[in-house]
Amino acid sequence: MSNINLIIEERATNIGKFMVGRLLPFRQKRMFGPFIYIDHMGPVKLSERENFDVLPHPHIGLSTLTFLFKGSIMHRDSIGNNVEIKPGAVNWMTAGKGIVHSERTPEYLRQSDIKMHGLQIWVALPKELEKMEPEFFHVEKENIPTWTDGDLQFKLVAGEAFGRKSPVPTYSKLFMIEIKSKSKRSLNIGDQLYGESGLYILEGNIESEGNTYEPKQLLIANDTSLCEFTIGENSSIYIFGGEPFPEERFIDWNFVSTSKEMIEEAKNKWIEQKFDKIEGDDKEYIPYPTFKIK
Repeated sequence: MSNINLIIEERATNIGKFMVGRLLPFRQKRMFGPFIYIDHMGPVKLSERENFDVLPHPHIGLSTLTFLFKGSIMHRDSIGNNVEIKPGAVNWMTAGKGIVHSERTPEYLRQSDIKMHGLQIWVALPKELEKMEPEFFHVEKENIPTWTDGDLQFKLVAGEAFGRKSPVPTYSKLFMIEIKSKSKRSLNIGDQLYGESGLYILEGNIESEGNTYEPKQLLIANDTSLCEFTIGENSSIYIFGGEPFPEERFIDWNFVSTSKEMIEEAKNKWIEQKFDKIEGDDKEYIPYPTFKIK
């Protein structure tokens, strides 16, 4: 990716009983395109005593995208969904005016040692859709567009690019692309992209303008039309991006909005426990924290 404007290194962040590598938000780049939050989860091995349990918690004003490389998560939410997420599938939950969900190790795996690895992503909603009714979609691995170009394997996880469209129902113009290489290869894909973009290196490396970039780095481009780089042998990368919104977005805990007043309303609603409950998972929850991200 020539014309690299910013390099974001993963920062270790505790999300309860679990450490993640945080990429967005970053102090010098709060979001790019509609992407406002990216966590690299794992890889980590969990014993039978360390099950993955993210207790019920709320969201507004965004869509969440969960994409696993290894492991399994049971997703439950307050609009009645109960779905197991497996590697390669896409969980796309749109919070809109408000939703509560939990993420846990499935019951049949809770007495086993398991490996967890994946990406968890937030995509801000357009201003006019921030108060839409919450929705949920699960797209199986087999339904995600994939194709090859020589030794390169492409996957369009979400959005539109390369003349293709993912079945994940996004609400703004964006793309999330997986590229895997078997051999070293030069790429120039700028004419296939649009808006703002960032390139995340999961495995291997890329080379650009005489520099080599390694895993756990997110590279932010100045201009997607100049998206040109060399991908290393046995590398896996993810390119995120899309058209940016004209309005600023505010973040407070799990709430995203163009309006601080909407966030304050959601915060108080959660503190007073007036959000809808998750059937079968309503005995405990994550309380509103004392810290804030704005």
